[in-house]
Amino acid sequence: MSISRKTILIILAFFAIYVIWGSTYLCNKIAVTELPPFFVAAIRFTSAGFIMFIIAKSIKLRLSINKKQFINCAIAGFLFLVYGNGVFIWAMRYVDSGFAALEASTQPLFVLLLMRLIDGKKMQPRSLIGVALGMIGMYLLVSQKELITNDETLLGMFMILTCVLSWSYASVFVAKADLPPNYFVSTAYQMTISGALLIIISLFIDEKWVMPINWSQDVQWSLLFLILFGGVIAFTAFNYLLKVVSTEKTSTSAYVNPVVAIILGWYILDETVTTQTIIAACILLTGVFFITSRKKIKTRTIGS
Repeated sequence: MSISRKTILIILAFFAIYVIWGSTYLCNKIAVTELPPFFVAAIRFTSAGFIMFIIAKSIKLRLSINKKQFINCAIAGFLFLVYGNGVFIWAMRYVDSGFAALEASTQPLFVLLLMRLIDGKKMQPRSLIGVALGMIGMYLLVSQKELITNDETLLGMFMILTCVLSWSYASVFVAKADLPPNYFVSTAYQMTISGALLIIISLFIDEKWVMPINWSQDVQWSLLFLILFGGVIAFTAFNYLLKVVSTEKTSTSAYVNPVVAIILGWYILDETVTTQTIIAACILLTGVFFITSRKKIKTRTIGS
């Protein structure tokens, strides 16, 4: 039985937001230990945005958009990347990468609550079970005292939760907003606009800018990964999924990302993985199964 092109694209897109985005926590942590956070985010998204525009132009995609689409790109970019990611990276100075990823796993709960409040969308029983399991798994992970490393961790935890709320609202917004019909072009605009805003913020708070030749090799590789894979590939995949599958399904990346982040932390940074961590990871993945195994999937068409 042959698999349709759309099915293959959806599978690859989920791989991108599950595995690639799970890897970005490690890369962001490496980068922010040496460079200012908003500077890191500005470099990442400005570079990724320009690359995407170059690719879009080379394959002759339509780059022109109307005023409403530009405004919506700016709103989405701010919620996703300026606040949702820029402040998140700032908070990672105080929170371990695995801990940050675990907090991000609350996103599906935020998404369901927002859809209930904004759209009056009824919460499906399987989705509620999945969210409940996800929250239990997250609690088991977070309750490990060794994850809290200093007195400023609480500040980082709180700010990350506000970032998750921003990202969740953006997910609901993008699913219905009038954006450029091509996912690649839409992402390019969101990243470029966000990059410009992050540059302004970085300069306004007087962050010290460091030339790439003065970065350590680890930071250079981390930024390259964040730009090409975490930015160009994964964020485009995320925008694509928001239009072709349900918002709840797309948000399940918040459950898988912590597992990937913990594994990478153990393998690359020699972080300890306890039995409790393994049990919690299994519960998180079970929560993903309950949410993604809904029989009825609401698809969304793309506006012209």
